[in-house]
Amino acid sequence: MRRISWKKIFASWLAVLAIAVGWLLVEPQSASAAEPTYTIATNNTFEPFEIQDSKGGYSGKNPGIEIEMLREIAKHEHFKYKLKPMSFNGDLQALEGGQVDAVMAGMSVTDERKQKFDFSVPYYTDGVEMAVAKDSNIKSLKQLKGKTVSAKSGTSAALFLKKNQKKYGYKIKYFDSSNTMWNDVKIGNTAATFDDGPVLEYGIKTGVPLKIVTKKPIDAQPVAIGFQKGKNLEMQKKVNAGIRWLKKTGRMQKIIDKYTKGNKTAKSATADRTILGLLRANREALLRGLLMTVELTIVGIICAMIFGLILGVLGIMQNKFAQAVSSVIIYIFRGLPMIVLAFFIYMGVPNVIGHKVPLFVAGVITLMLDEGAYIGAIVKGGFEAVDPGQWEAARSLGLPYHKALTKVIAPQGLKIMVPSLVNQFIMTLKDTSILSAIGVMELTETGTVIISQNMEGFKMWLIIGTIYIIIITLLTWLSNYIQKRMA
Repeated sequence: MRRISWKKIFASWLAVLAIAVGWLLVEPQSASAAEPTYTIATNNTFEPFEIQDSKGGYSGKNPGIEIEMLREIAKHEHFKYKLKPMSFNGDLQALEGGQVDAVMAGMSVTDERKQKFDFSVPYYTDGVEMAVAKDSNIKSLKQLKGKTVSAKSGTSAALFLKKNQKKYGYKIKYFDSSNTMWNDVKIGNTAATFDDGPVLEYGIKTGVPLKIVTKKPIDAQPVAIGFQKGKNLEMQKKVNAGIRWLKKTGRMQKIIDKYTKGNKTAKSATADRTILGLLRANREALLRGLLMTVELTIVGIICAMIFGLILGVLGIMQNKFAQAVSSVIIYIFRGLPMIVLAFFIYMGVPNVIGHKVPLFVAGVITLMLDEGAYIGAIVKGGFEAVDPGQWEAARSLGLPYHKALTKVIAPQGLKIMVPSLVNQFIMTLKDTSILSAIGVMELTETGTVIISQNMEGFKMWLIIGTIYIIIITLLTWLSNYIQKRMA
């Protein structure tokens, strides 16, 4: 009787979860057959190729070279597109995993990349440049011996540095975004940084306190859109036709000149850079990032509670197999770093199941598995902490196992669990920031994008940190209130 009851509960939960995830994995079919929709990964901090607006999108008048180019191509070739801003390294992994149809992020065409990806017709020639702090005496690569230099992981600059590391004797430090990398040079942690020429030049023009010391771009390479090898051939055909059309009509050069010559796209030097001014200027973006963080936390913790409760109950059942299943699952997901789990679910799983995993769904599943494992251990520990005599008393009164658990043990165990569970809720809130690595536009990722636009790292991270502290304080007050009520 006891085993059948819990098997039914467990099977029912799995069925509901499978149906829900299966429904979420289905991509919406909003586009007409005549105009297919392609998913394109791009870089979230890569001006002037991509320039996000204050809302984290690209709807402004100056969205960057590649976004403006893509608008023209999509209109001319009759297709639609969805953009997924991520780090460049994340872009490449998403393309390999089939999560996106193409990567458009100032991607240089190298021999190594040709082995993995197909490329469109090149539309720009880009090279690597070296920049140092304004007061630095470093002028050449020969002066970098024994010093630390930086580049974004996966980029042409990173490949160049790795190739020449023994020759010049420097140490390499990798970053995911340009603004973080540049700030590291500014504060003196790294001696020099290497980045795409147009990106560095645009950044310095708009306020980055660095100087370029290379006389000409290093290791110049053509720039193109990357595709999965041998796939999306119809899309490749449309994109190539669009690029040729832009070049033939002169529109391509006009777009490039708009962002690389003059000061039309430069940011205002008179903008209010005080903390209150930054809050006013970015309140909509910060609110959107906060809402995404809260939404992820709530949905994630609900799923984690269900998953953790099942693991906890399995762990105390008088069935060795159920206990073993609980212990193994808890051990695996507590042992995996959350960022590894996020990349595995978002970029690895699609190769196995043959479907793209929506970004929000990937985030929720990551939180459910990671936080659920910890909650499972808490639930198991809470039930085991109840005096064994309570079990014996309940069973001696003729209560079956599941009623003894729900009517006698669970209420007492819950009181023991509450402090740890609330602490886990707070951890879930903070852990949502890790999901920025796969492109979730939560509060931390919003801060990264804003900083890439104004370079006010200290003030913006102070604002972001304060928002987190306020939310966590409210949760702590709620926890104390619940504990007093339960007492």
